[in-house]
Amino acid sequence: MNLVFLGPPGSGKGTQAERLAEKQSLPHIAVGDLLREEVRKNSETGQRIKAVMEAGNLVPDEVTITLTCSRITQPDAQKGFILDGFPRNTVQAEALDKRLKEENKMLNRVVYFDISEEQIVNRLSGRRSCKKCGAVYHLQFNPPKNENVCDKCGGELYQRADDAENAIRTRFAVYRQQTQPLIDRYKREKILVNVEAGKDIKEVFAELLLAIQYGS
Repeated sequence: MNLVFLGPPGSGKGTQAERLAEKQSLPHIAVGDLLREEVRKNSETGQRIKAVMEAGNLVPDEVTITLTCSRITQPDAQKGFILDGFPRNTVQAEALDKRLKEENKMLNRVVYFDISEEQIVNRLSGRRSCKKCGAVYHLQFNPPKNENVCDKCGGELYQRADDAENAIRTRFAVYRQQTQPLIDRYKREKILVNVEAGKDIKEVFAELLLAIQYGS
């Protein structure tokens, strides 16, 4: 089964993708992870990605297309995959369609995780990450035992630049503007299903399983 998960940053699509990947034994291909790995390499492309992400903007299409289309052709994705955060717009969707056609594959479902802007701001602005081990906390939902200190390794916690409120709202607005035509596209193709992403994680997952199996 080849799946695409769409939704604004903070919609929880990554968490749900991880759960489904484990249940269905499918690779979870998170575009954000692909981009951050490139940043860690500190390549020229990685430096470019870092500057764009810290400004709260979206990475250029040619970069995400190259990284993602290369990833879905790897051996572990031959029996299916969960694409998390790609495509974001029509240009990326057309590139994905082209690569899938070359591989004699097709998308089975596109899942849209529907959530309000205010819920997104509440979720993301409260996140804190560990500088040493990368563990993620939330000031309201999953706070550390000691303020600004990681429970796992004792490292310093910080707020990522793209988790600041202004950056979050910029990302949300840009996402909605660029993604609406894509949502319309997959509706026309009758493979789009909606999931209410503002609910409890377990409730969202239950709805997701039904949506993938039966549609919604």
